[in-house]
Amino acid sequence: MFVDDSKEAAAPSTDVSAVAALDEPTRRRLYDHVARQTGPVSRDEAAEALGLARPTAAFHLDRLAEESLLDVVYERRSGRTGPGAGRPAKLYKRSSREVTVSLPERHYELAGRLLAQALEESEVTGEPVRTVLQRKAHELGRQLAGPRQTGVFALLEGNGFEPRYDGDAIVLGNCPFHALARDHTQTVCGMNLHLLRGVLEGLDGEGLQACLQPSPGHCCVRLQPAS
Repeated sequence: MFVDDSKEAAAPSTDVSAVAALDEPTRRRLYDHVARQTGPVSRDEAAEALGLARPTAAFHLDRLAEESLLDVVYERRSGRTGPGAGRPAKLYKRSSREVTVSLPERHYELAGRLLAQALEESEVTGEPVRTVLQRKAHELGRQLAGPRQTGVFALLEGNGFEPRYDGDAIVLGNCPFHALARDHTQTVCGMNLHLLRGVLEGLDGEGLQACLQPSPGHCCVRLQPAS
């Protein structure tokens, strides 16, 4: 899961679980119904709208909430307050969380965010977009390393690069920016190179250096022993 200065993305396994929860037909109907409403929906309202028993609707609504596909809010529908107003009703609304699953793992949103940041800063400072992009990617790489002090192999594995040892070097079996790198090779591979250089810098190098060395079936960046 890539982490930047604004948010942490959900782990891929969590997103897979959320998508799997929608495979149940009744649960998917409930999710679609809640998502179409302009305001929160109660269990009774959902059950009546879909012709379900209330316990059935409650079970599936709570499962959707557990997967963070729905948010739970509590409101008094009577409009009364104070003693005798009754307990607030448990209501459901669509979550603001975004769920994306891709196999192999891809992170196109991250690339888009870096490119947008680079363009905006370039317009303000006049610095070339590519230069800003590479700096932003390097900064993000250092943030990925962060204070967690995980090893470079584990960090790469956790972010979808599918690292493999090749002697003393590490090759990357997957590029999280594959389609972009294929169509915009120089820009995206350069961004990726500086991202991984930032990771190594944040991890004090671990005796490795990142270099561009494209080969069939691998990411364009290879981590090899520093000379």
